[in-house]
Amino acid sequence: MDLTQYFGSNTFNDTVMRERLPLAVYKALKKTIENGEELDSEIADTVANAMKQWALERGATHFTHWFQPMTGVTAEKHDSFLAVGEKGRVLMEFSGKELIKGEPDASSFPSGGLRGTFEARGYTVWDCTSPAFLREDASGVTLCIPTAFCSYTGEALDKKTPLLRSMEAIDKQATRLLHLFGKKDVKHVEVCVGAEQEYFLIDREKYLKRDDLIFTGRTLFGAKPPKGQEMDDHYFGTIKERVSLFMHELNEELWKLGIHAKTQHNEAAPAQHELAPIFSTVNIETDHNQLVMECMKKIAARHGLACLLHEKPFAGVNGSGKHNNWSLVTDQGENLMKPGKKPHENMQFLLFLAAVIKATDEHAQLIRMSASCPGNDQRLGGAEAPPSIVSIFIGEQLEDILAQLIKSGKATSSIEREKLTFGVSYIPYIKKDANDRNRTSPFAFTGNKFELRMVGSSMSIADANTVLNSIVADTLAEFATELEKAKDFDSAVVSLICKTINEHKRVIFDGNGYSKEWLEEAARRGLPNKESYVDAIECLTYTDTINMFERQGVLSKAELEARAEISYELYSKTINIEARTMIEMASRKFIPAAVKHAKLIADTINAVTAALDETEADNTREMLGECLELLGDARRALKRLNDNVNTAARITDEQEKAHYFRDYVVRAMRDLREPIDSLELLVDADLWPVPTYGEMIFEV
Repeated sequence: MDLTQYFGSNTFNDTVMRERLPLAVYKALKKTIENGEELDSEIADTVANAMKQWALERGATHFTHWFQPMTGVTAEKHDSFLAVGEKGRVLMEFSGKELIKGEPDASSFPSGGLRGTFEARGYTVWDCTSPAFLREDASGVTLCIPTAFCSYTGEALDKKTPLLRSMEAIDKQATRLLHLFGKKDVKHVEVCVGAEQEYFLIDREKYLKRDDLIFTGRTLFGAKPPKGQEMDDHYFGTIKERVSLFMHELNEELWKLGIHAKTQHNEAAPAQHELAPIFSTVNIETDHNQLVMECMKKIAARHGLACLLHEKPFAGVNGSGKHNNWSLVTDQGENLMKPGKKPHENMQFLLFLAAVIKATDEHAQLIRMSASCPGNDQRLGGAEAPPSIVSIFIGEQLEDILAQLIKSGKATSSIEREKLTFGVSYIPYIKKDANDRNRTSPFAFTGNKFELRMVGSSMSIADANTVLNSIVADTLAEFATELEKAKDFDSAVVSLICKTINEHKRVIFDGNGYSKEWLEEAARRGLPNKESYVDAIECLTYTDTINMFERQGVLSKAELEARAEISYELYSKTINIEARTMIEMASRKFIPAAVKHAKLIADTINAVTAALDETEADNTREMLGECLELLGDARRALKRLNDNVNTAARITDEQEKAHYFRDYVVRAMRDLREPIDSLELLVDADLWPVPTYGEMIFEV
């Protein structure tokens, strides 16, 4: 099949709209999409009818408003196109009103107190900037309409609405600044994002035997296997046939949805893989990434596999992240994050760079929060993920240029790209990039974009991009206000760049983010270090945070307070589920298995003691003693964990409860895991009730 022919075949994209809509309607809709102009109801009716006919021709029977509540996953309610006309005649109807507005129950989704059970009404509203699409599954074909979700009183109850607001904010401020550079032809600036997605694949039968994977997405118990990732032989290794078949079907499904799935490979840990797309505008990429995760899970099941999107499904090997590549592009096609051939002369780029540096320094805790979830606490700071201290890497070339500017008020040169040879005559030389990469940096400049490497693999990228867009927009607004007053624009730009770098250079770091020295250095610099998700949440309600979001029209104080409340609840509920799962697995599976093993040893001792010499008898008794000691440790740890969970349940304040779960329940969970994992290495393999790490991550 020709990819160019079926790419986007399941989307109501620009090509389809151009073919099916009257020219006047098409132009009116494009003005709404590109310029934010209000959509007339008659136009909506025409679009709805064309969308319905297109969907029906492809077998659709239902439509749904597809939205992204603050659960972190998507939501939908399906309605059929079926209607009853005169004399019971069956009709297939879909109006502009149905296209534009839906009414889900707002009080049944997380609202952080914005909605009570007795205040149930909410609205989903069509986001015409993201193409509608068809989902094909066992239930048939459904027309999915991307929508925003708000309360009856207008507060954002989803992740898309703040993202759309932040896109408008940075568009306005970036365009304003570019006009000062004389680029009056620029009408819009878009945020472009590419979200690399890491994930694990394991055999589904083994997955279904692990209650911890089913209920929490990660293994809560598991001894380290004889081999992990220390040989570095899985990374970029040959893709196994079973996985390759999965990837092939996944690509086809994504391509039909218009998702630019580009790169696939094995990641560092056994059973770990990655998919990377081509860049899209941030709103569409956010929708696409949600679809990528949904498709991964669905298609994995068809191949007898389970797709694990948790940040740390297996202890002792790499966890999974979502690298969020962020840049700004004008409607004229200029990438504002591209330095050009002579970056020392590109004052426009250097000013935007300074804005990102300033925004990162002033709102480091907010960036940390935007990339946080309970699972990411297991990952950040490990050998595969950046630390929780937010710093920014810009590379040797840009650091040198900024140093020149600060020293003399002008930059006269850029470090040139060097020639790299392999020492083999018939292998051609290549030009090195101007900068190396730093994989330990949370937020790194990578040549023509910034890569936020902190985001967790299970998370929506909406929060991180809402924050990046908003904080940079706020800084650009400050810059534009200052430069609009300048008498000598060029010298004012240089002065502003130098002033900004001098005030915020503490956040620039190009060294090893994993080292103890960096922890000490970061503390000396005064950089915040929020080691846990719970610690990071409080920044949502800082006065500076509220003022910044309200200045940019992205989130109100009430909406931020609600999100803080939801975040505390999310942490507590997640850890509570994990703890209860541990209690059940230890009580019903692991301790009984260990007891059976101990009985076997005891029976063996009683049966053959007379036939053993004294040394052999002592060794067997020692085995029994070790097993019984670990059983005792496990039972005591189990009781402590159960007591802590019961204590947490009595705490009513959500912030206090979240801190209790982190400080006491999580510690008790570690204490229970330790003896159980040790027992796994002692108990007869035939008695152990769940698949081991080795059986899960190496047998796909």
